[in-house]
Amino acid sequence: MIIDTHTHLDNKKFLDDVDEVIKRAEDAGVKKFIIPAADPVDLPRAIELAQKYDNVYFAVGFHPVDINKYDEKLITCFINHPKCVAVGEIGLDYYWVKDKEQREKQIEYFHKQIELAKKYNKPIIVHIREATEDSVNVIESHPEIKGVFHCFNAAEQLLKFSDRFYYGIGGVITFKNAKKLVNVFPKIPKNRVVIETDAPYLTPHPYRGKRNEPMYTTLIRDKIAELWNLSKEDVEEITTENARRLFKI
Repeated sequence: MIIDTHTHLDNKKFLDDVDEVIKRAEDAGVKKFIIPAADPVDLPRAIELAQKYDNVYFAVGFHPVDINKYDEKLITCFINHPKCVAVGEIGLDYYWVKDKEQREKQIEYFHKQIELAKKYNKPIIVHIREATEDSVNVIESHPEIKGVFHCFNAAEQLLKFSDRFYYGIGGVITFKNAKKLVNVFPKIPKNRVVIETDAPYLTPHPYRGKRNEPMYTTLIRDKIAELWNLSKEDVEEITTENARRLFKI
């Protein structure tokens, strides 16, 4: 089986056919799904899906581009929900945010949400975009926190955290221009790799340009099997056990 550890099934692009999307994924061998918080507007939908499906889970938190909407009460209201498995996605995004004051605010709220994760004993789902150095500094200041680097960006500085962090590998690893990630990937310990789609975004080759969905985790699995020189079944067993260990599902 495969666990899609990062899929935005609450996104409006799945509004009309989410049940069919889940069924197609299950038929392809994807048996569990985690919906990370990306936009607080979509959180009720994520919770609704988690309550409808036994194999759907969710996380709470505020994406770095949404910290101006930050509401700690919203997080604490749902963090103890039985289907809430993490705080995230949280982190730093300097691609979309250029203003120095806003970047400093991102750092501040990254710390705040890590503290909440520690208080409630949850792992974190970390978003990093063009902000590796500051992200490293934040994580180093919280030596007890555990989590996953969503859409691992191939930054070797992040490998120093492999004793307590996992590395989310998605469709990017199948891209023809993903040479850096392909080269760095073998340096990740096998017991720290988890599979994700980030659906509806980052659709794997050969379906780039189309809506991504969890069934395409099979393409990511196949690429990992090639890079590890292992069978598809071995990759599924390893990455599923890793996801279970991190998210306790």
